[in-house]
Amino acid sequence: MDETGAARTPEQGPAPPAPPTSVSSHGWSMSAAVSGGIVVALICLGMALAVANVELALVGLPLAVAAALAWDRRPPSRTPSRFTSATKRGRERTSLDYTIGITAGNGLDAVHVRLRTLGARERDYLVAPATAAALRGTIPVLHSGPQRFVETRYRLIGADAAFLSDPTLPLFTERVVEPPYTAPRSLPLPERLTGLTGPHDSSRPGAGGEFRDIDRFTSGDRLRRIDWRATARRAQAPGELYVRRTTATSDAAILIVLDSRDDVTDGVSEWSSGAPRNRGVSSLDLAREGASSLAAGYIRSGDRVGFHDLATQTRALRPGGGARHLYRLLDAIARTRPSGYASDRVRAPQVVPGAEIIVFSTFLDDEAAHLALLWRASGHRVIGVDALPNPVTTGLVRRELVAFRIVTMERDERLHRLRAAGIDVVRWERSADHPDREAVLRILSRPRGVR
Repeated sequence: MDETGAARTPEQGPAPPAPPTSVSSHGWSMSAAVSGGIVVALICLGMALAVANVELALVGLPLAVAAALAWDRRPPSRTPSRFTSATKRGRERTSLDYTIGITAGNGLDAVHVRLRTLGARERDYLVAPATAAALRGTIPVLHSGPQRFVETRYRLIGADAAFLSDPTLPLFTERVVEPPYTAPRSLPLPERLTGLTGPHDSSRPGAGGEFRDIDRFTSGDRLRRIDWRATARRAQAPGELYVRRTTATSDAAILIVLDSRDDVTDGVSEWSSGAPRNRGVSSLDLAREGASSLAAGYIRSGDRVGFHDLATQTRALRPGGGARHLYRLLDAIARTRPSGYASDRVRAPQVVPGAEIIVFSTFLDDEAAHLALLWRASGHRVIGVDALPNPVTTGLVRRELVAFRIVTMERDERLHRLRAAGIDVVRWERSADHPDREAVLRILSRPRGVR
């Protein structure tokens, strides 16, 4: 269900998580001002007694009285507070509106909030308790996938700022941002269809497909298949019948493989950071969009689609169909996040026979290419989708440029080996940057091999 109570469809993506709530119990410590006042008061009173000077006592007496009043108004030894957080997408779907609530008992003067939002520096706010109960703001949505939008730490300030609570541990507000996707009209199919029924015409004789040929009636043919006109025209002997044969229909098994081990943007200078920080599109943004688009297209055409994440061996879905399975696929794709290291995989993931495998990767190392070659050698049709954004080398020094050229040459050689092995390699870019994507998919969807 969405925020209005209406049922969500698979096209709407994963539902936003429930608002997180954290309950903390705070201890209190005396502020530096009150502690300093007590020290000064004691020094003044002690010196007044030592030198018999009433004026020194009059200087220290107000400080002592203020400290006594502050101590009398001290908060309870343990004060509970509640932290709540909620997020929702903005109207333009390019921003995220967040609401933070901090509530505690009576007797507070202010709340010190230390807030860090996605893509911004840490900031400090000193707000009244009523204002702290509903802090609102807007954050630009730069990328898709799991993201930590808000990091909050706070401490309570007692009456007259005489006592301060212990600061809380960092509290995080995370959300999975679903990637935008559009189901393409043209979809490449495996070289051999193995399903018993489906939306595609195979080369096997059967029921449900297009016209195949006319042949003699044999055992197993249905009587309703008899073509009386062809029988009257071709029969040479009494009792000889001819039937109209059609091709069988079949579905395709598709496995979408997403290499989420790293996430790089078009800025080469940030490749070593391990996570995108600028507003440019990242490789996982493109991979999530492409994987979601193809998954939606194949599911809508009646095929079975599975998913595998190369960064982990636990996020995998067996091939299936239907709206519910599409929702599971979109959710699994949206939750992929960079791990930064290669998995300790002993063997390639198991694939159903005759499946078509679509690998989304930057191909900056050998693992994804090696698995694609293994699958191709096993007889599967493999399509490699290059999700690396167009690199921008601005700001690189000479040694970094040399390293980038070496990495680029190794990557080009890797893609050349894939093409030489019969693997189709295509680039995936945003729709606005790649208007000919449908034409590329239409070329890949031309019939090839035996079905």
